Amino acid sequence: MLTLRQLFLANNAQTTNFPLLLEFERAEGIYMYDSEGKPYIDLISGIGVSNLGHSNQRVVNAIKEQVDKYMHLMVYGEYVQSPQVRFAEKLVSILPENLQSVYFTNSGAEAVEGALKLAKRYTSRTNIIACHNSYHGSTHGALSVMGNEEFKQAYRPLLPGVKFINFNNTNDLSLIDDQTACVIIETVQGEAGIRVPDIAYMQALRKRCDETGTLLILDEIQAAFGRTGKLFAFEHFGIVPDILLLAKALGGGMPIGAFISSNAIMSALKENPILGHITTFGGHPVCCAAGLAALEVLLDEKLCEQVAAKETLLRASLVHSAIKEIRGKGLMLALELESFDLNKKIIDRCIANGVITDWFLHCSNAMRLAPPIIITPDEIKKACGIIIEAVDYYC
Repeated sequence: MLTLRQLFLANNAQTTNFPLLLEFERAEGIYMYDSEGKPYIDLISGIGVSNLGHSNQRVVNAIKEQVDKYMHLMVYGEYVQSPQVRFAEKLVSILPENLQSVYFTNSGAEAVEGALKLAKRYTSRTNIIACHNSYHGSTHGALSVMGNEEFKQAYRPLLPGVKFINFNNTNDLSLIDDQTACVIIETVQGEAGIRVPDIAYMQALRKRCDETGTLLILDEIQAAFGRTGKLFAFEHFGIVPDILLLAKALGGGMPIGAFISSNAIMSALKENPILGHITTFGGHPVCCAAGLAALEVLLDEKLCEQVAAKETLLRASLVHSAIKEIRGKGLMLALELESFDLNKKIIDRCIANGVITDWFLHCSNAMRLAPPIIITPDEIKKACGIIIEAVDYYC
């Protein structure tokens, strides 16, 4: 009889020739447990998904309760479904007043696709500006605004009319003009190796978009829900987007995304043509129930308020001559090393010793540090001790 690993390799589509092949049977809190019961500290939160850790009981209970009522009923936007309504209501209540209309999708990439369509439809313009080293997803529209040619050259032709600017470079903002439908930008760049922009840059970007009638799309698919120490990363910069993109931690571990805008802008999808954006499973009631429960936990337990102190402890616990820099905000950090080869060796040793971490698509010499924000000080010290031991081993 074939093992589960053999069946995985035989029947599940592969994304590389060297998958990690870790086999987990359960997960709870910041830990995942393999088939032999060995615990692993999840220092990457499933790439920004598990902000509350794994199997939060309030989220699990919300899922079970909703499953007993109903699951999929109809394509998004036709029926009044309580989980969608209540989740949207809660999100709108914690967002600035112009972000009042929530369109639920299945994922972050679909949220990007919907937002790009919305910007073009609302402005009647076709040009789009994105950033070098950006990452917004792998579907064709999202790939078109990815700022790394290596990952997209094999799939051309992509969307026309896309220009790229340098992130955090005010001089490049002059490329935004009255023919630009939107600027799509990560509030904090993720796959570039966690790049935090200057406040002055973000405010100049907002001003330039206002001057040219360009919609500003902020991608917070990785950065929202406490990851940077604020509910939303744009709060650090004193600006508000025209369209906000959310996913990953939005669902508390369940698959869901959203693009959020004003009623006036979002109304552009309702006519000429009608059904301007359609999704069958977007806003799945079970995912919405899970997302609402996760958001309530985040707020009730005031988890965002704990992030800054945990960042300070993490930085203080990762001091080593081989670590060139620690970049980022809150618990969205990158630990930069000399090379990819060194980084990969350290990552592999960390995994072998029970700490899951990873590298970045556009910055392969940096290690990703994005633990669940529920991680305790003692757990931070334990994880950092394993990282330092791995660095010492190779340096």
